[in-house]
Amino acid sequence: MEDSIEVILQDYGKVRPTNKPHPVLSACLGTLLTGLYGLWSLFALPGFRKIPFNLKVPYLPSSKVQTLNIMQLLEGRSGRLADLGSGDGRLVFAASSAGFQCTGFEINSILVAYARSKARWNGVPSSQATFVKKDFWKTDLSTYNNVTAFLAPGVMAALGEKLLKELPEDACVITSRFPFPNWPQQSCVGSGLDQTFGYDISTVRAHLRKELRAFVC
Repeated sequence: MEDSIEVILQDYGKVRPTNKPHPVLSACLGTLLTGLYGLWSLFALPGFRKIPFNLKVPYLPSSKVQTLNIMQLLEGRSGRLADLGSGDGRLVFAASSAGFQCTGFEINSILVAYARSKARWNGVPSSQATFVKKDFWKTDLSTYNNVTAFLAPGVMAALGEKLLKELPEDACVITSRFPFPNWPQQSCVGSGLDQTFGYDISTVRAHLRKELRAFVC
């Protein structure tokens, strides 16, 4: 958002000298930027006060390509799926249509209400797709054998520690754009901003145990 505002301001400066701003254009520009920021904060910020600062991640919807990449990595799997930071629910709807029992964790009440309304409108039963206004950091995820996440690089190490403690041995973890540090990738689909990474928890645990033994020796 700050980058977008900065670009707009730079372009405006080229049209009008900054030392003599036109009052009407200034007012319109200010109204536009205020509206854009208000709209962004409406979806990105609710619930943030309940999350520690170092674990906060603003809402950024997955692209269609990212969703398709995740579904490709989920091929051949089944069971319960937790989408961490489910946003508007697009990944949950895609996975539920493929037979998964999905739970979308989201702290933004507006996005949760939107996803629930969309589920009701499309006739998706709660047994296939459930959206909860809940902090997944404080939730035991041990009942899920599939986990998907599109968060931020600064929280991946902490998320990795949590998942290693809680997930069952046969669990699969899929992340978009940001991989786990020090985790061996089982598979990878796409490139650039749409790159998606797949991990097998049993393989990750075995790899980390091996590294630990080598370090101790």
